[in-house]
Amino acid sequence: QVIKCKAAVLWEANKPFSIEEVEVAPPKEHEVRIKIVATGICRSDDHVITGALVMPFPIILGHEAAGVVESVGQRVTSVKPGDKVIPLFVPQCGKCKTCLNTKGNLCSKTDLGTRAGLMLDGTTRFTCKGKAIYHFLGTSTFTEYTVAHESAVAKIDAAAPLEKVCLIGCGFSTGYGAAVQTAKVEPGSTCAIFGLGGVGLSVVMGCKAAGASRIIAVDINSDKFAKAKQLGATDCINPRDSKKPIQEVLMEMTDGGVDYSFEVIGRTDTMTAALACCQNNYGVSVIVGVPPTAQNITFDPMLLFTGRSWKGSVFGGWKSKDAVPKLVADYMKKMFVLDPLITHTLPWTKINEGFDLLRTGK
Repeated sequence: QVIKCKAAVLWEANKPFSIEEVEVAPPKEHEVRIKIVATGICRSDDHVITGALVMPFPIILGHEAAGVVESVGQRVTSVKPGDKVIPLFVPQCGKCKTCLNTKGNLCSKTDLGTRAGLMLDGTTRFTCKGKAIYHFLGTSTFTEYTVAHESAVAKIDAAAPLEKVCLIGCGFSTGYGAAVQTAKVEPGSTCAIFGLGGVGLSVVMGCKAAGASRIIAVDINSDKFAKAKQLGATDCINPRDSKKPIQEVLMEMTDGGVDYSFEVIGRTDTMTAALACCQNNYGVSVIVGVPPTAQNITFDPMLLFTGRSWKGSVFGGWKSKDAVPKLVADYMKKMFVLDPLITHTLPWTKINEGFDLLRTGK
């Protein structure tokens, strides 16, 4: 039956979340209803608030979480009530062209780029004050209960601490995978990472795990440098400390450019700087930050003609339903840490304070 619970509803852009009572419909065929135990705050959620990422309103945001299955719809086979799960904003249907290709992970069932805000049948499972509320990326985790398609739910180790592994639902996997999966960083290589939020720090961890000899962390907030060094950065640079463009500083530091660069902010100017700072013939630059909806990039094509590669990476290139349980298992084996990525733990009714901390770089 319908569950009444609390959710953080965003009624319109550039307004705070409002904690409302919502009705969450039961899961339909191939759907799963999940009790959310822990959710992370990601800059992509904030992009919707500011209008940089265009979505329909009213909406329940959130896409980095962990929880417990409350009930399942008909024909669901991969999870059962009581299972610990992570919702997947990049689903894995296993049937589409991308899912069947070994090189891809962006399943055609994703809501990313379509801006529909609805379940696959074109309807929503959330109602508030008699109004239909839109879903976000098929996950909508800023609520006590949510509904996701079975292809967007991964069953994980029952012993996993949900308040930590929720980060595997987005931030950690996105950054770590960008280094080890998308770029395929090699031992002894040099890397530059633009942006040292949770995802950027996860890129640092990925570069270190891959054996990079030099990991240069770039951010305009020098407060982030200590943690970057703790996680593996060898050098930290604040672009504001130099009169030269950052790409020139990096070219000089590395005798002609880095092997791999990562843009983990979501700004077009830093995307072109990251491309320009990598070696002109075999350098690889990866866009990890979500680009703003209405902006285009103008750049000198000579940057690519000489041989550089420019790549994008969504969810670290992982095939989500396959990879997430494995990543959780690796975390349980202490193959990587998540604690340094967690700066604050708040009761979720203080979600607006959480976003204030994000915006002030804390």
